[in-house]
Amino acid sequence: FSHPVHHTDPGRAALLVGNENIKLARHCRIPAQVLHGPMLSLPNQPMTGQRPLEELLRESDYVSLHCPLTEGTRHMIDGEKLAMMKPTAFLINTARGALIDEKALIAALKNGVIAGAGLDVQEEEPPREDSPLYTMDNVILTPHMGWRGLETRQRLLDLTAENIRAYMDGTPKNVIVG
Repeated sequence: FSHPVHHTDPGRAALLVGNENIKLARHCRIPAQVLHGPMLSLPNQPMTGQRPLEELLRESDYVSLHCPLTEGTRHMIDGEKLAMMKPTAFLINTARGALIDEKALIAALKNGVIAGAGLDVQEEEPPREDSPLYTMDNVILTPHMGWRGLETRQRLLDLTAENIRAYMDGTPKNVIVG
C-alpha cells in the first residue's frame, strides 16, 4: 500500500452501509467515529433521519459495505461515488461483489482516486484468473468463506438454539417483522 494500512487515530471515520450497522460497529470495536449509513441510501433517497450516502462518502476514511444485492444496490459504488471518496480512503466489501462497479474500482485504484480496497467478494465469482485485482499492491483479496470457521459455525448454532429457547419461553429475539 502506498498509504499505511493500520491507523489508530480515533479521529478517523468509518462508514458502515447495511443492516445492523450499529451492532456491527459495537461488535468490531471500531476505534473511529462511526457514520451509520442506511441500508439502501441511494442518490436523493436518504432514509428518514439519515444523511445522503454521497455526503457520508466524502467524510469517511473507511467505507464498509454490508448490503444485500438488489436492483437498488447493484453498483451502488460506481465511478462517481468512488470519486467522492477521500484519496486516502479504503473501501471494504464483505457482502456482495456487484455492490461495486469493479471496472470503476480498478480504474480508481490504479489512478489513486482511493487508497485501497479489501474485498471478500468480487463482481464475478469465481473471479477471472486474469483479474487486475490480483496484482494490485493496494488491494487485499480474501475468499468469501467467513462462515466456514468452526467458531463461526458454533456461534451460529448457539444463536439458533438461543433463539428457539427464547421463542419457546415467550420472549422471542431477533424477530423479523414484515
